[in-house]
Amino acid sequence: MKIGILQTGLVPTELVGNTGEYHAFFERMLAGRGFTFAHWSVVEDVFPDGPEDADGWLITGSRHGAYEELPWIAKLEELIRQIYAQGRPLIGVCFGHQVIATALGGRVEKFEGGWNVGRRTYDMNGQDVTLHAWHQDQVLEAPADARTIASNATCEHAALIYGNRAFTVQAHPEYGPDYLDGLIRFRGKGIVPDRQLSEAQADLGAPVDNALFADQFTQFFKTGQIS
Repeated sequence: MKIGILQTGLVPTELVGNTGEYHAFFERMLAGRGFTFAHWSVVEDVFPDGPEDADGWLITGSRHGAYEELPWIAKLEELIRQIYAQGRPLIGVCFGHQVIATALGGRVEKFEGGWNVGRRTYDMNGQDVTLHAWHQDQVLEAPADARTIASNATCEHAALIYGNRAFTVQAHPEYGPDYLDGLIRFRGKGIVPDRQLSEAQADLGAPVDNALFADQFTQFFKTGQIS
């Protein structure tokens, strides 16, 4: 099964030598699960010819807001609607979660309560799951087709499921502690409150449920369902 990764952001220059660009995070996350991968840097206006270029699609995170009036975001939203109409499985993470929502009729804004940074625990269908988060924007109104399946006190729509067509999550199951530490050091200073950065850094060694989401992404791509 060929997965097309739509890269909507660029890794900070201080970190990219160790991690590669964002498409590589997901290729590592889903390695050995029967997938092949192709990627397009849509943030640099590099797009596939259409939904037929892959069997399933994944949209990465970005420093941009889904509400920004940028030509590449408008093009991406149109591609999302085409993928969705064809019923090809679509997964979105962070910005990907948000831009799928805006493309399909939802609303994304900056959260009045500020940033979510570091380990965050969510109620996901009655189960506690923990992931690394890094966002101030979030989905404030889910599209009519979407059902909220994860939330907490500071992120109401932390994961959405759109029948068997799309599965999206606000936090980052592709982030390990080393990368989050790099974001804290090189991207957070002066943007995220120092207290939150310190709390996130102190919690870096604690476990997260990345493996659970690797399994869920795999299941969704192959069956259109999650456990």
